[in-house]
Amino acid sequence: MSEPHGGNNNTKGPAMEFIQALLFSDFLGTPSYFWLIFISVVIGLLVLDLGVLHKGTREIEAKESFILYGGYMAIAFIFGAWVWYARGAQSGLEFYTGYLIEQSLAMDNIFVIATVFAYLKIPRLYQHRVLFWGILGVILFRAILIGLGAALVMSFSWILFLFGAFLVFTGLKMFKTSHDKPSLEDNWLLRFIKKRFRVTDELHGEKFTVRQIDPKTGKMALFITPLFVSLIIVEFVDLIFAVDSVPAIFAVTQDPFIVYTSNIFAILGLRALYFALAAAMHRFKYLQYSLAVILVLVGIKIFLVPLGIKIDTAISLAVTISVLASGILWSLWKTRNDMPEPVSKAAD
Repeated sequence: MSEPHGGNNNTKGPAMEFIQALLFSDFLGTPSYFWLIFISVVIGLLVLDLGVLHKGTREIEAKESFILYGGYMAIAFIFGAWVWYARGAQSGLEFYTGYLIEQSLAMDNIFVIATVFAYLKIPRLYQHRVLFWGILGVILFRAILIGLGAALVMSFSWILFLFGAFLVFTGLKMFKTSHDKPSLEDNWLLRFIKKRFRVTDELHGEKFTVRQIDPKTGKMALFITPLFVSLIIVEFVDLIFAVDSVPAIFAVTQDPFIVYTSNIFAILGLRALYFALAAAMHRFKYLQYSLAVILVLVGIKIFLVPLGIKIDTAISLAVTISVLASGILWSLWKTRNDMPEPVSKAAD
């Protein structure tokens, strides 16, 4: 005889209860299903980017770059609106403030990446490939840094004093170096790569590695190409800049979910905007002054948190927007007659 239907219901009951318990279980202070939704959105964006929009190798023009950035920004704002609805206005404001701070501070990162590409003679045709795979490293390394930062803040609240002092110091230092152009001449990381790895003298299309005859041994060996060298340096550059931007967002909130999601959405958007910004680097000569001011203000704000003095998040958001907009507008005005710098084109 077949089992009564009630037996099937009893089998499904515990399974559904387990899934429900798993989805609503706490992970770093946030229900697990929040993290699953975020991860699903990011994976969907990456698949859409590489699998559909940029399936083939081609050069991305500034117009397409702006459109892509608009799409990423719209998705980030929709996600922020969902956070606002699901977790309250305070969490929503913290997400948008963290997103804007990360976007502001990461702009300098974009200009350094453009310098890396120019120095290694990486044509625009292959730059998207480097930026896309670089995003995977960003997702991993930011998770490690933010997890470590959150653990330190929870265990040692006084660490916020160090974060604040570091940001103020970095901001003041940026004022002095605002006109210094980044250079890879005698860069220790580049020297280390060339010393420890076999590096080809020229590009091999979009390949990161190739097998060819090693002139030293006369045998076939694995070489990395300048494209892979640029990927390593871009990842390292992002790690260095994360040391500034991650503590900056801890001034807004110590919630790992808000810190991490706002970070990743901001980086995704700026990487999409890269091709438009890189072509107009000469128009943002004075932007570093705004970034320096933002770092100093954020450093002061995070320094006040352990003292029980909390500046309203809405005020922080308004000030950040004002300072960033002032820097952009002033740069555009002062460089209105400047000629653009030459951009490397695809090589044969």
